[in-house]
Amino acid sequence: MHRINRKSLFGSIVLLGLGTALVWSQSTQSLAGPDSKKSQAGVPVEPDMHEFMEYVFQPTYKRLKQSIATEPENRKAWKSIKSDALILAEGGNLLLLHEPKDNGTSWNTHSVNVRKEGGLLYKAAKASDFKVARKHYEAMLKNCNACHQDFADGEHQLAP
Repeated sequence: MHRINRKSLFGSIVLLGLGTALVWSQSTQSLAGPDSKKSQAGVPVEPDMHEFMEYVFQPTYKRLKQSIATEPENRKAWKSIKSDALILAEGGNLLLLHEPKDNGTSWNTHSVNVRKEGGLLYKAAKASDFKVARKHYEAMLKNCNACHQDFADGEHQLAP
């Protein structure tokens, strides 16, 4: 019976690990393409703003509107508010990828304000502070409506 020496076993494992790392590195580089920095930059999947709003923001807003209408009674209700607040806050980052050709400064200001107020709403929900959460929810919607005024001819106004 052949006995395996510890040093040769260790060496084989190290070589296998290095080989696997090399193969993985090469495969991820080929997936990223020759200009991997550009492929890692944010690029909108859906360039049409109406579609983007309808499928990213609208369902989240509708859930949040319902769950923050009254003070949550349990952790499950707060978890729902936290989830939707975080989605909308991070959505502010996504909005920055959709900057229009005209009035980009205003667009970016609204996007950052959605992120800021959504983030503060998220933090208030984490603390189970309904009064503060509601304040930031309404501030976020006020900003959404101002953006809709600027970029959608006043359509799609959101009610708290």
